[in-house]
Amino acid sequence: MKIFLPVAFVLSWLVALPLWLGGGLASPYFRVLATVMMFTPSLGVLAVWLRSRTPFRQWARETGLTLGPRPGRTVLVGLGAWLSTVLLVLVAGALSAAVGLLTLDLHDFATFRAVLGAQGVPVPANVGAIVAIQVVVGILIAPVINALPSLGEEWGWRGWLLPTLVRSRGLGQGLVLSGVIWGLWHAPLTLLGYNYPGLGPWAAAYFVVTCVFIGLIFGWLRLRTGSVWPPVIAHGTLNGTASLLFLFAAKRPDPALAGITGAVGWVVMGLTALALYKFLPVRQASAEGGADHQAAGRRDLDQGAEHVAGHTAEPAPGMPEQHQ
Repeated sequence: MKIFLPVAFVLSWLVALPLWLGGGLASPYFRVLATVMMFTPSLGVLAVWLRSRTPFRQWARETGLTLGPRPGRTVLVGLGAWLSTVLLVLVAGALSAAVGLLTLDLHDFATFRAVLGAQGVPVPANVGAIVAIQVVVGILIAPVINALPSLGEEWGWRGWLLPTLVRSRGLGQGLVLSGVIWGLWHAPLTLLGYNYPGLGPWAAAYFVVTCVFIGLIFGWLRLRTGSVWPPVIAHGTLNGTASLLFLFAAKRPDPALAGITGAVGWVVMGLTALALYKFLPVRQASAEGGADHQAAGRRDLDQGAEHVAGHTAEPAPGMPEQHQ
């Protein structure tokens, strides 16, 4: 912790400093700097590795860069994470509409037209086709494009930090504390009002809560499989789809309330996490950062341990945003 957290946090502020010196979220460099910032947690992991002098192949196993003790299951969970993330976004959008926080416009797409107009982009006659393309790109292409920067974050938060906290503080505290740290790390952007522009600097505190709920699900993916790749997929998909809700709005909803990163999303993700941990539980973090759950899972981890026998494994310390 003494190495990882200072590296991740200090570098994130250094990367975001040009935004604070001029332009803020309106800076033409915002997207580039926000993307670069996503790699700072991985730099923290590399700093810890350099200090530990652990063989990198062992370090990769411990921090989840492999597919875990059951690669086939990890691949299936990763595909499920992709589809399930899209489903959660849709459920949050539908629930937002049902409780009156979102007014749908499936004919004229008024909000999308207004955004195009504000950007000086000519609004085509068949705007529905453009919306359809945006949806396809968000669901199928954006998660792939987002995979590398999402790995930049996830190798730090779920690859290294979460297993470390679970070992030292237990499952519940580890999950919550890792989510809080993840949310606070976004402060260079959220203090500027990022994600929740109506809240101003209070967006920083609000987004911490959002990160705790997202982290419960991403954490389950990591601990269940022993791999960081399912949460990488979920993170990239969330970044690509979270804002699709606004394409179908008659007027722009309040992002602090509606959608997957609003209060409605907290409910959706909280109930999802409750179901996951109740019916597919994870318990103690394994030597490879996976979870000791059910007897079958325990045998799988034992087989993985045999593969690395002879090594001394120290306990490894470890939107979008609408690009988180």
